[in-house]
Amino acid sequence: MPLISDGSVVFAEALWDHVTMDDQELGFKAGDVIEVVDATNKEWWWGRILDSEGWFPASFVRLRVNQDEHMEEYLAQFEGAGAGQEARVGLGLNLGPGLPCKEQMRSNVINEIMSTERDYIKHLKDICEGYIKQCRKRTDMFTEEQLRTIFGNIEDIYRFQRKFLKGLEKKFNKDQPHLSEIGCCFLEHQTDFQIYSEYCNNHPNACLQLSRLMKLNKYVFFFEACRLLQRMIDISLDGFLLTPVQKICKYPLQLAELLKYTNPQHRDYKDVEAALNAMKNVARLINERKRRLENIDKIAQWQSSIEDWEGEDVLSKSSDLIYSGEMSKLSQPQAKSQQRMFFLFDHQMVYCKKDLLRRDMLYYKGRVDMDQMEVTDVEDGREKDFNVSVKNALKLRSLASDSVHLLCAKKPEQKLRWLRAFADERLQVQHDRETGFSLTEVQKKQAMLNACKNHPAGKPKAVTRPYYDFLLRQKHPSMPSALPQQQVFMLAEPKRKTSTFWHNIGRLTPFKK
Repeated sequence: MPLISDGSVVFAEALWDHVTMDDQELGFKAGDVIEVVDATNKEWWWGRILDSEGWFPASFVRLRVNQDEHMEEYLAQFEGAGAGQEARVGLGLNLGPGLPCKEQMRSNVINEIMSTERDYIKHLKDICEGYIKQCRKRTDMFTEEQLRTIFGNIEDIYRFQRKFLKGLEKKFNKDQPHLSEIGCCFLEHQTDFQIYSEYCNNHPNACLQLSRLMKLNKYVFFFEACRLLQRMIDISLDGFLLTPVQKICKYPLQLAELLKYTNPQHRDYKDVEAALNAMKNVARLINERKRRLENIDKIAQWQSSIEDWEGEDVLSKSSDLIYSGEMSKLSQPQAKSQQRMFFLFDHQMVYCKKDLLRRDMLYYKGRVDMDQMEVTDVEDGREKDFNVSVKNALKLRSLASDSVHLLCAKKPEQKLRWLRAFADERLQVQHDRETGFSLTEVQKKQAMLNACKNHPAGKPKAVTRPYYDFLLRQKHPSMPSALPQQQVFMLAEPKRKTSTFWHNIGRLTPFKK
């Protein structure tokens, strides 16, 4: 990167949380400012936050130059056709039969929303009646479980979208589309759109199941016969199954376009503005749930690598790693300082001891129920409960018993990071409660089974942190072996490299314009 190679200090802003259990990587929260030290690799950069350094995925940040990017690039195509017309509006001219340009453009956007919504309903109907209905007749070829994996909850989505379209039709002004007030329809159903979360999370499994079946000619011929019988357009089933994923991404873009051509004095302006924020939040929520579900396998694998594990699995209560790091711990009654590695999850914190010789190996030592803990900052000096002098300390006091834990960080900056992490943990728990997020028993069980497969009984466990072994061999840390996790929904965020999962969206979607 030229900005870095010329010796300039370059800072990046985190777009997403990057929580890691690897000392080799740099963890941060969305909004954190990172000093970019090395950006020679396209996928992973080396950065610094305060006194912490490590690798982080380049796709999780954007440089602090050109931060004012919005949706102009997406809207450029639409505006291109009317660029000359808008120039004329600046001179006070009108477009068409007495209709100002901005109102004409709003009519165009409204018409496009209504048109794509009707097309979408047809595609959903074709999938439900053309494919699912026929598949259920062939019990010799499909089990109900297979159909649930392939089609997810698309029938629920179809029922909801029909209701949503009826609401749009009532608010649609056919004679004067620019007067339509459709913002309230999105606001009324903003919680209903969360059913897309289940579908989007299941979609990778659907693609996998479908690809297995399509290796057999009888399924290829069957699905093609379904398409022809329903007189559907010439798109493969995987293309049709992609439409709900793209649709939930498209709503915020359409509403942003509508807002752009809605005068602030328009009766629909405030509702459209609120609807845009609501649909962005829906997409963010879906994206966050996808990230959480992807992370449970990592958490299960982490647990399986810990020696002498006791008690219930981490996943029984938790699904997200908030923060991790090393602190010294004092607990009553013996006020003996112990150096421990702490892993703060939602609802609980696990602490482990490092092996004296193999520093990459961790031994389970205990956990703290964060739902029953009160976190307080402790001033430097003598602490009254333990009667010891402390520095950079914080205290965990149980609300259900007399237990007290005194934790000391090495530096003031690290203490502040931990205090913020404990606050984030409570916010995460509250947010999950409000949005109804939780793991199913099947998801927990599958994650632990996957972890056990990776660590068969009687075989040595995989090293969880190759960083220490690496330092014995080289002067500079190696690149992380895993590619950065890609987010599903990009909306108005800066462009980043897309994963192979989304490579065929443009080719497969029936919504080409």
